[in-house]
Amino acid sequence: MTKNEVIHLFCQDKKTAILKINDIKNIMIKKSQRNHTQLDCKEELSTRIARLRKERGYTQAELAKEVGTTREVVSDYERGKIRPHYKMIIQFAMTFKVTTDELLGLKISKQNESMPSLKLQRRMKKIESLPPSQQRTLLKTIDTFLKGAQI
Repeated sequence: MTKNEVIHLFCQDKKTAILKINDIKNIMIKKSQRNHTQLDCKEELSTRIARLRKERGYTQAELAKEVGTTREVVSDYERGKIRPHYKMIIQFAMTFKVTTDELLGLKISKQNESMPSLKLQRRMKKIESLPPSQQRTLLKTIDTFLKGAQI
C-alpha cells in the first residue's frame, strides 16, 4: 500500500469513514477485516456518555464527582459541546465498567446485565434496611406486579 491509499471502514448503518494511511501510524488490519471493520457509527460519544450515565443510575453531579470534574463539564460532554480528553475517557470507562473501545464505539458494547444500576442498588439497600416483615410484603408486591406484567 502507498501512503495515498485509503482504507474504507464500513459501519453497521452503511456510512463510510475514510482514513488516510499517512494520518495513521502502525495500523494493522487482519485480512478478514480489511473490507468490513465494524464500528458503532449510530451513536455519538456524547450520546453514549449520557446513555451510560442514565443506565448506571448516576446524576450528572454524581458522575462528575466520580470522574473528578464538575457537573457543568459532564453536561458539556453529553451535549457534544466539548470532547473529553483521553484521560477523561479512561475515567468514564472505568466508572461505567466498559472498555474504552466500547465507550468510543469502536467495539460493540456488551450489556452488563449482571450489575444492577446505581438507582436500583440504592433502592435495594433501603429495602434491606426494612424489618423482615416489611421486606416480605414489599417483595410479594413486586412479585405480583411482575407476574401481572408477565416478565
